[in-house]
Amino acid sequence: MSKILFSEDHEYIRIENGVGTVGVTDFAQKALGDVVYVELPKIGASLTKGGQAGVVESVKSASELYSPVSGEVVEINASLAGDPALVNTDPLGKAWFFKVKIANENDLSGLKDEAAYNDYIKGL
Repeated sequence: MSKILFSEDHEYIRIENGVGTVGVTDFAQKALGDVVYVELPKIGASLTKGGQAGVVESVKSASELYSPVSGEVVEINASLAGDPALVNTDPLGKAWFFKVKIANENDLSGLKDEAAYNDYIKGL
């Protein structure tokens, strides 16, 4: 069974068997507007919780993508290079950015469940 958590930077992480699938939330994609380019981390890259993991560019602006956990990138979503607009059409599904082998389960403690994240974005 997978578990999904959210960061205050508007990334989500879906956790299964110690690996997290990371992407941006629906709130983030709406704020960005039409996504035209995505820069992803390299497979094997070592990420730090809260550290930059990539860039998302839209017709409005460029925004950094932060890793919600520390760990090693084990897979990237190569289909985003050819079709970055997936971020706008399916942010929580086909538009995941990368998968990371979670180095420290304690990194998950500062993230929000869906209800807490929805309460958080209501205040923005």
